[in-house]
Amino acid sequence: MSRPLPERVQAAARARFDVTVRAETGPLSRAEMLESLREYDAVVPTLGDLYDASLFADVPSPRCRLLANFGVGYNHIDVDAARAAGIAVSNTPGAVTDATADTAMTLMLMSARRAGEGERIVRAGAWEGWHPTQLLGMHLSGKTVGIVGMGRIGQAIARRCHFGFGMTVAYHSRSEKQLDFPATRADSLLALAGSVDVVVIAVPGGAETNHLINADVLAAMQPHAHLINIARGNVVEEAALIGALEQGQIGGAGLDVYEFEPRVPDALKALENVVLLPHIGTAALEVREDMGLMSVNNLVAFFDDQPLPNGV
Repeated sequence: MSRPLPERVQAAARARFDVTVRAETGPLSRAEMLESLREYDAVVPTLGDLYDASLFADVPSPRCRLLANFGVGYNHIDVDAARAAGIAVSNTPGAVTDATADTAMTLMLMSARRAGEGERIVRAGAWEGWHPTQLLGMHLSGKTVGIVGMGRIGQAIARRCHFGFGMTVAYHSRSEKQLDFPATRADSLLALAGSVDVVVIAVPGGAETNHLINADVLAAMQPHAHLINIARGNVVEEAALIGALEQGQIGGAGLDVYEFEPRVPDALKALENVVLLPHIGTAALEVREDMGLMSVNNLVAFFDDQPLPNGV
């Protein structure tokens, strides 16, 4: 295990396997990743552990047979290169859906209602009491939300918006979706950006979605609209977003992920019209336990010569 996982997960793994848990909480170094492929039968990597093609090329005969990724996103693993090296890859979909959708709603509310700005005022001892025009934000109820990527997480966000806040739902995705709530598919990303009050990004990371939200998309957004990202940091062109926020081109933003994470630009931290969370999308104990147990289930199935429950 490349990072310490909840005790319940470690116990489940130890019930079946000889487990090594790395004590550090940061990403594996290249040397550690090379060792993991050479010395272990399986690895449980996670975000930041960059198993790229060059890594597999440097270990032509790996002992490792499975990368049981802890997380639904696996853009840090070159799956094709892993398969070519004879290594299977799995992930943990489903377990993260509701928690990530809840984080999106947290960011939507915090950004629209200027909650982060208000808390900073209180903590700084600068609050002088209630008055009628203090920190006037945007009321979410009845507004239009645009979901970019209508997979499991996108749909969970849309349901919360529709059923919880009476919001109109629009979305942009590669194909039309059969949904259990009313939603309109936009013809293009630019059309979506220009027609909604909140844009929520819920697409997978990777080369295909790198800088999907760029200066053109931000320019298409309405001046009062908010951008929310709970997907991957590189989906947003961070420099363009900083410019849009500095110039008041959009109403605000709520971010749980960053392009060069964990580095957050000082320019972002200096802005009042952006909410910054430290990638806590799935940070609830029961959710992280479910994710870890899903990884263990993939390990058990693989070494029992059964199909991977969550192969990618």
